Amino acid sequence: MDTPGLFRKRTLGCLAAAALAAVAISAAPPAAATPGDPAVVTTDKGAVRGAVHAGLRSFQGIPYAAPPGRWTSPEPTAPWSGVRDATRPGPACAQPVGLPIGVPGEAEDCLYLNVTTPGRKGDRLPVIVWIHGGSMMFGTGDMYGPDRLAANAVVVSMNYRLGVMAFLTHPSLDGGSAYGSGSFALEDQQAALRWVRANVDRFGGDAGNVTIMGQSGGGYAVCDHLASPMSAGLFDRAIIQSAPCATGGSRTRAEAEADSAGVIKAVGCDDATDVATCLRSSETTVAELLAAYGPWGEPRPVSGTPLLPLSPAEAFRTGRFHRVPVLVGLNHDEENGRYAGLEISPGGTPIPVEAYEPTVREQYGVDADGVLARYPLSDHANSAGLALSTIGTDRNWAKPTYDTAKLLSRWTTTYLFEFAEEKTPWFVGYNEPSFPWRAQHMAELAYLFDMDLFVPRTRQQDRLADRMIGGWTRFAADGNPNGGGDGGWQRFTERHPHVQSLTSGRWQPTEFIRDHQYAFWSGLS
Repeated sequence: MDTPGLFRKRTLGCLAAAALAAVAISAAPPAAATPGDPAVVTTDKGAVRGAVHAGLRSFQGIPYAAPPGRWTSPEPTAPWSGVRDATRPGPACAQPVGLPIGVPGEAEDCLYLNVTTPGRKGDRLPVIVWIHGGSMMFGTGDMYGPDRLAANAVVVSMNYRLGVMAFLTHPSLDGGSAYGSGSFALEDQQAALRWVRANVDRFGGDAGNVTIMGQSGGGYAVCDHLASPMSAGLFDRAIIQSAPCATGGSRTRAEAEADSAGVIKAVGCDDATDVATCLRSSETTVAELLAAYGPWGEPRPVSGTPLLPLSPAEAFRTGRFHRVPVLVGLNHDEENGRYAGLEISPGGTPIPVEAYEPTVREQYGVDADGVLARYPLSDHANSAGLALSTIGTDRNWAKPTYDTAKLLSRWTTTYLFEFAEEKTPWFVGYNEPSFPWRAQHMAELAYLFDMDLFVPRTRQQDRLADRMIGGWTRFAADGNPNGGGDGGWQRFTERHPHVQSLTSGRWQPTEFIRDHQYAFWSGLS
């Protein structure tokens, strides 16, 4: 059966012949600082010069770790003299062609972060650290324009190692980390969070008030930080978007080694005398490694190690996680984008009505009769694509997200939301599907960030964006999203399972259990 982890296999990522071009950077020689220059900030490793615009200061391409050795833990970066240019983002971490949110390239020197701030040293603004999504395979921090989010908070984004360069797992590579191989993306993110604790006060942020925030693959990373003992003391709140931790966030060592075996064989290192030396050799190129792993992997950090002793689901179930306040949620129509992507991809067409029942039977096996009875085509405008999207959203996203909130709420303050706006920006350069895409996977990102991926927002969409950003930054400030005229958002508990529906209308509780057939899917489980 399909899972949220497989979402990108048939989303608009399938259209990614037009993936974004790789970003390159060549560091300029350090310059001299001008006393009192608002564009210059001195970090613990040296001074950086950013850009000042529209009441904000932006700093890009700041190294938070040294250029990493291949499949080795991140190390502190060396200090520099003078003033380092910080007006351009650092290189994207190596990644294949695959998703529109990808930046194909082969850079291994990629551990850089970005800071956008309305403050100055001495201010104490809440800090939001954004961990980008992309299935832990694609993306960069800088493609998420943070200016609106940074109106009342310091926003930090980062690049971290992805795909095969982060998650290749083999006993010969275990010496590269105190925790073994297979989880370097998580280690990179922790290095970035340590940089934040050490430096963000110099940018006007409160180093004692840090919220980690991620969507999809980045949301699963937030789940991992909640469960990782090595993330202790690095953050104070967490926001999880479209990442049902109850069914994802990590994998076993055996799963990781099985996922890696084909890559090691494909690059000719499986029968080497020293597998690690072969893999790290310059003769084994990044291009070869990316090609061997392919664009559709679904890597996750390895659990059962000192870095991640328990899967997020088990950590939440047993209470062995960092019990900070959590804002968690999903989009009402997560899988609409997936089936829309099937339809509008080259050669694609709307799924014919007569294919609906066979597809359900193929995907749901012995449960197919019950699924077909619960989701008749007539309830979905006789659109097979819309009906299949609804089934997949309910089964793969709504139920496990609700279960995630239940687990968290037993131990810590938890708010659960559902982004349910129906008229959301579509993707630039793609035809519209035959059925409404609504609040599909990634749709909420168009409201929290400025992204070239989406068509521009309308004025009404701008108003909803302001309201959502207000809720997110209030939560980052004090752990409560209420305020600004949008009150009534109650904590989620099992006894009072409040799910706040976020739309351009009045924000109010939604009939989540009934709307997403929660009892039906729980019965099948």
